[in-house]
Order: sequence, then C-alpha cells, then structure tokens
Amino acid sequence: MAYETLDLHFDGPLARLTFIQADRGNPIDGPLCQELMAATNEIGHHVGVRAVLITSRGRFFSVGGDIQAFMRDLDVLPDRIRQWTADLHMALARLARLDSPIVAAAHATAMGGSLALIANCDLVFGARSAKFGSAYTQLGYSCDAGASFGLASRMGIARARRFVLLAEVLSAEEAEKAGLIDYMVDEAEVLERAEQAALKLAAGPTRAYGEIRRLFRKSLQQPFEAQLEDEAQALIRLTSGNDAKEGIRAFAEKRKPAFSGD
Repeated sequence: MAYETLDLHFDGPLARLTFIQADRGNPIDGPLCQELMAATNEIGHHVGVRAVLITSRGRFFSVGGDIQAFMRDLDVLPDRIRQWTADLHMALARLARLDSPIVAAAHATAMGGSLALIANCDLVFGARSAKFGSAYTQLGYSCDAGASFGLASRMGIARARRFVLLAEVLSAEEAEKAGLIDYMVDEAEVLERAEQAALKLAAGPTRAYGEIRRLFRKSLQQPFEAQLEDEAQALIRLTSGNDAKEGIRAFAEKRKPAFSGD
C-alpha cells in the first residue's frame, strides 16, 4: 500500500515504520490516523514480523496534534476528534496486542500524542538534544493516544499526572531520569542504537515477548491471584512451542539459542 504520511517497509523480521511529513513537523491529523491504522493492519498481517522500529524524519519527531486542522472549523471539531481517535486508538490497541516488541527512535522533539505513542513502546531511544512535552492542557484538552496509560506506566501515576496537568516539557536528561525514555544518546547515534535493539529483539523468542508484553500491560489492573494464573497459563502455552524447547536445549548445551519466533 502507498502511504503519504508515513513509510512502511519490511526488512526481514523487522517492520520499519517512519513518519515522513518532515516539512509539517509530522503532525497527528486525520490522514496520519487513517494511515497508521492501515499500516498497523499491514504489520499484523505480515508473516514473519518479530519486531517493530518506529522512527521519524525532519526537525521534529512530531509536533503532536495538527493545530491548523483543529482551527478549520471549531464547531465540527468534536466529530473530527471522534473520527481521528477511532482510527488512532484502534491502531495503537492493535500494536499493543502484537507479540513483536516495539522500539522507538526519537531523534528530535516529541509533543502531545506522539509522546503518548513513544511512551507505549517497549524501548525508547531519545536524542540528547530532544525535548519531550505534554501540551494538552495548553489547548484546554485532556490526553489521548494512550497517554494516561503509557505515561503512568513509565513515570508513575503521580508524576505522569503532574507532567500532563502542568503541560511540562522535559529535556532528554530529565525524561530519562523520569523513565519516560529508556536511553539518552547522541543524536547521530539514535537510529543506529534503536535499530540494533530492534534487530536483537527480532532474533529473540517472539511468542515469549508477546506474553510478557500482555502480562505487564495488565499487571496492576487485576488481583494478584489472577495475575499469577495468567503467568502460569502463559508459561504453559510457551512451553509447547519450539522456542522454549530450543532455549532449554541451548542452556543445557552451553550455546547461544537460535530462536525462530515459534
């Protein structure tokens, strides 16, 4: 499928998704939400994907919501938001359900909804010069794109709430200390480091990664006994697969395992 707001291509087991509206600051608008939904479906349908790498082009990773689009007709804005979030939120929900881990490379500043997208990734590499901001309340908005989950899970509820309420903008160093990004690196190294991590994950036990992603996503949302049983059932499912058997054999034979993703 041909896209206008993003680029998606498959490099063996790695799906590379890149936002390409560099001249506009990669804003989140209707076309991007629609195409992200389509790209997510394509990733989910593509056989053999074992990791996803999200990158961006231009001076910003993303400026967040498209203010110009908001301004076109404020009276119909609720309907526009209803449609945009229908596409955007379903895309993010389906990304969350993948077995494949998701790595983000924020080479530059990320704001609003794009920061929510980053926060819900499994690993985030941020450029030392980048800034990470929540601009929702400056517009009189509440948060979207999974911000209330992703930010809280990374920063803790109290810190994330303060971050959003006060529309804070953090330096990369502050974001790393707060847990918002995992690794602060020089701008020239962001893509390379993120790509290395994504390729390492793409060679790992994909089904195990999927179970781990789902377990942590609901870890504080249900009783402890239910979480214990979910952990047990996940292990039972995994031990019937090839990767768990390969992992045990490799450990016993003192060699590196060759995982197939099964």
